[in-house]
Amino acid sequence: MSHAHDHRASHAEVPARVRRLLVIAVAPFAVATVLGLAVLWPRDAPSRSTLAGPAPELYNATIVGHEPGSCGAAAPGVASGQESSADSGCLDITLVLEDGPERGERQTIFFTEGPGAAKLDLGDRIVAGRSEDSAGVVSYYFADFQRRTPMLALGVVFVIAVVLFGRRRGLAALASLAVSLAVLIKFVLPAILTGKSPLAVAVVGAASVMFVALYVTHGFNPQTTAAVLGTLVSLTLICVLGALFVRLSHFTGLATEEAGFLQLSAGSVNLQGLLLGGLVIGSLGVLDDVTVTQASAVWQLHDANPAAGARSLYRSALEIGRDHIASTVNTLVLAYAGASLPLLILFVIAGPRFSNVITSETVAEEIVRTLVGSIGLVASVPVTTALAAFIVTQRDGAPEEERERGSATDVD
Repeated sequence: MSHAHDHRASHAEVPARVRRLLVIAVAPFAVATVLGLAVLWPRDAPSRSTLAGPAPELYNATIVGHEPGSCGAAAPGVASGQESSADSGCLDITLVLEDGPERGERQTIFFTEGPGAAKLDLGDRIVAGRSEDSAGVVSYYFADFQRRTPMLALGVVFVIAVVLFGRRRGLAALASLAVSLAVLIKFVLPAILTGKSPLAVAVVGAASVMFVALYVTHGFNPQTTAAVLGTLVSLTLICVLGALFVRLSHFTGLATEEAGFLQLSAGSVNLQGLLLGGLVIGSLGVLDDVTVTQASAVWQLHDANPAAGARSLYRSALEIGRDHIASTVNTLVLAYAGASLPLLILFVIAGPRFSNVITSETVAEEIVRTLVGSIGLVASVPVTTALAAFIVTQRDGAPEEERERGSATDVD
């Protein structure tokens, strides 16, 4: 309670003239973001069928029968990519459809067990794909497991944890998360599919998310504005470095299977721009964390010692930032290594030289992404800390030297 009161008082002490200057500094970026949304908004986003053919028919089902079978050579329901052989562990799976044209009916699918294949058991709730041949014969096949229930349960636990710990600020963070997802789904992805510049779309989308996430979660105050300005400066640096090194490294954007499929199904998408856009959006989440932490650290240090001047606050908060950056950069590298572990293992098995592995486009893209993002993070610490220290120490025009000495004299 007292902590919240001190925080509000600290914000209230910032002179009106400094608040006006902060508004003037942020306003052009906010206006540019709104204009960007208006210009780039996807008014004629192509439908999915235009891009990749008709959507597959997928329906929920429950397995009620499970016995060895032969999976006849011409069986239409054999799962994609599986051999049809009596010696390959074929199963006849009986399922009851929960929705779709044959809702409530029993259907039999043919499934082959083997290394790496899914394990189907009685009672499993699955997603079954429906196909119909030219003669009108309907068959079903195993497409995936239903995961809605465990994922909803995990989501509920996450919401409860955030609200219990963060309380009102936690609720605000969840609201900003919902807005972030909406911006991605309603603006970023459709706009890219219409052929708009992925980098421009990503920058506008990231700026939109940043303004909403920071101001909704942390409030409209000078501390948040310091974090916003620090984030904007760092995002600009990331965009410049990203564009430069993607060009110098001759990245095609075709390093993954997904990119190749995207080129075939949506040829208007600029894959190099998509790589840059992903770099910007991916960096934003960590940037927000660093800049908010730095601004908050400066304010807390000031609350603990109101007589401290800007230089003293800057030096103290920078030490916190150095520790934060050291751990964050390591986190980025380990996050990539963990997500790409199967790929890295394949490289080890193949046995190429280490230098060839790290310079191959698949790995090099992620290395450049990590390094450029890390440079932006490093830059965000001194920038945000300096801004926050300058803002919080503005008290009726008192020179910093007098504040350092704790003088009570006000200089107009």
